[in-house]
Amino acid sequence: MLNPEWASLKNGSDIRGVAIGGENGQGDLTDEVIEKITDAFVLWLNKKTEKTSLRVAVGHDSRLSADRIRATVLRTLQKRGVTALDCGLISTPAMFMTCIVPSAACDGSIQITASHLPFDRNGLKFFTKAGGCESTEVEEILRLAQEGACAPEARGSVEICDFLTVYTDLLTRKVREAVNDEEDFDHPLRGFKIVVDAGNGAGGFYATRVLEPLGADISGSQFLEPDGRFPNHIPNPENAAAMASVSRAVLAAGADMGLIFDTDVDRAGAVDSRGREINRNRLIALISAILLEERTPAVIVTDSVTSDGLTKFIDNRGGMHRRFKRGYKNVINEAVRLNREGQYCPLAIETSGHAALKENYFLDDGAYLVTKLLIKAAQLQKEGKKLENLLIGLEEPAESREARLPVLAPDTRAYGAQVIEAVTEFARTSDGWSLAPDNCEGVRVSFAPESGDGWFLLRLSLHEPILPLNIESNAVGGVKTIARRLYPVLRDFDLLDLTPLQVLMTD
Repeated sequence: MLNPEWASLKNGSDIRGVAIGGENGQGDLTDEVIEKITDAFVLWLNKKTEKTSLRVAVGHDSRLSADRIRATVLRTLQKRGVTALDCGLISTPAMFMTCIVPSAACDGSIQITASHLPFDRNGLKFFTKAGGCESTEVEEILRLAQEGACAPEARGSVEICDFLTVYTDLLTRKVREAVNDEEDFDHPLRGFKIVVDAGNGAGGFYATRVLEPLGADISGSQFLEPDGRFPNHIPNPENAAAMASVSRAVLAAGADMGLIFDTDVDRAGAVDSRGREINRNRLIALISAILLEERTPAVIVTDSVTSDGLTKFIDNRGGMHRRFKRGYKNVINEAVRLNREGQYCPLAIETSGHAALKENYFLDDGAYLVTKLLIKAAQLQKEGKKLENLLIGLEEPAESREARLPVLAPDTRAYGAQVIEAVTEFARTSDGWSLAPDNCEGVRVSFAPESGDGWFLLRLSLHEPILPLNIESNAVGGVKTIARRLYPVLRDFDLLDLTPLQVLMTD
């Protein structure tokens, strides 16, 4: 079992911690901790591959602590006899591809990133040929690190590897072959003006090394330069300020589309030519429409926080909507399971912007996702249509709000489970409360038009001591109505902070 110090570094299927600050200036991700974790990964990978001679790629995003951690990881790998490929600044999905592309032929890879977290955080993500490590595998690696387990010392080596060029060549080739423009095969995006907002993360390459070589006009793009302080906005497609920033940039440039990535480019969002956001339900609807045109019937797996309008949209196009538990590995694993059992499922996607396609190894890759969108945009342009045309028929709620309710009890999960069970029991026996039959986590309840005309989902957070509450309504004022119906059911739970819910009741 992990002690609290090591357990605190586990964040789902990632390792994350403070890398800048504290007495030693290195937070809890000290050089010693990084060395032990790297040692543990080598030993774990030795056992998994049944190989003693390993090739492991190492990359990082733009964080300020990346160089320090990278140096420690490479030094440790070399000491354990590993041939280490130093890939430098690169996206997380590209690091997985080092295990797939024959020219790299890696047994595993390590990406140094903490996604969209603040500048003082960092972490490690591990990949093998099978994909990203599962939560249980990360726990095993941390257990080995806690024990100080390591492989014998041996002489390894470090090679500089420009794998980003290999990865971007894969993307540009895909666009050229899919669009197959007879007039200008090499520049299928000529005539498109596309704004990219990388938020000073690792995603600036998409503008200069993918879009520009394909003929797109990228003038108006912003924050492409890596800067681990993230001085302009958080690199996060879920962040309202970030989305507002790219929307303004699109309008100012008169662009056809805007694209935005998180720090390590495993998530993406977009805006249309009028600066309207294409994220969350709209992004899911757009990529679903593209995939359902290619083949039906098909199952689309999403996280649980998706609208009823999205379900209708998917159903009307010959698909079946499967809501599942939050967490990008959860939705990916569910899609893999469905395919294994004989149900065709081309997509696993979260409202956060994590999207994994079957055709791309079920890798959550923001660059691949938007590449798929751009291919369709280029194809539609030949017909005099726009990408936004695919969203016709998507019913969207009049209101959508989230409240994050802090749990003050020492055992967060046990107390949160009691709250959810109480709400579930109340819903089973109360008129006008309709439990969702396809719910996979927490409690989801729908209400008729006269009672709020919408739904709420109350669930346990994966990583924080909170109960996230999502409410959507098809009527103006419906969120307030639903919040007021829920409040009396929660009022007697003294260790649940209902202040955020009270805000929804009064807004």
